[in-house]
Amino acid sequence: MLMPKQEFFPHTDLENSGNWILKETVSDEFEAANLDEDKWLIQGRAGVYQSNFIGRAPAQFSTDNVRIEDGKLKLETRWDPDFPFSGEIQTYGNGDSYHYENITTAAVISKSTFLYGYMEIKCKVADASVTSSFWMTGNQSELDVFEFLGKPKQQHKKHLEKEYKFSIHDWSPAVGGKTVWTDKYELDWRMADGFHIYACDWSANGLSFYADGELIRSATIAEIEAESTSNTSGSAWVLNKALRIWVDSETFPWHGLPVEQDLPVDYEVEYIRVWQKK
Repeated sequence: MLMPKQEFFPHTDLENSGNWILKETVSDEFEAANLDEDKWLIQGRAGVYQSNFIGRAPAQFSTDNVRIEDGKLKLETRWDPDFPFSGEIQTYGNGDSYHYENITTAAVISKSTFLYGYMEIKCKVADASVTSSFWMTGNQSELDVFEFLGKPKQQHKKHLEKEYKFSIHDWSPAVGGKTVWTDKYELDWRMADGFHIYACDWSANGLSFYADGELIRSATIAEIEAESTSNTSGSAWVLNKALRIWVDSETFPWHGLPVEQDLPVDYEVEYIRVWQKK
């Protein structure tokens, strides 16, 4: 006898007063033995790299660093000096340059896109000086729901262990990926210490961000335009076309790099759920 399929609703609307419908193509409970690669791309699988992004140097994405374990998606950061690194050099805005070397990370990306929805993730951040991120890209735009830093190597940046920062980037040729809007909030907990639920309601009217069911920040399109960090004449609201989901870990050298003794660590995702209005 088949059991009825369990229904899930947003953590902030468990009675589903908003008439939300789960979008299966970009949602996953990660309960299978292996990742559903009909639904998700492991960045680098068969040589495919979305956005031509191989990782943020010195770390490079490896397909070996993705696994399903204990009903969770785990993205591992390893000290991995024998990995066949690309040989490329990446230069950052401050002029510092890094070879891809020693560290491998991972990225998992939805193969389907969607336009507007309530996005929710339950996760535990990697406890090292690497990011654990949940973001969306597509059609020359980017929405960073979060890029959490588990344990920044630079001691004067320990406040980042609790910082919930969200951003919009414009990837049109005229702007080139610059941040056009951003804000942040200090949480009551250190993100790497346990599992929490983070969410973003992306609509045609603006954005709302949540942590464990609490509204952290809400911004209308008009407010986003007024608060824009862009120095161009274009609109800061570039989130009006379909996007795809990314979960990944990266090194941010300007916050300090992990050393061999800090690794391996996992960014653990219990579920990703996306709903749209009926």
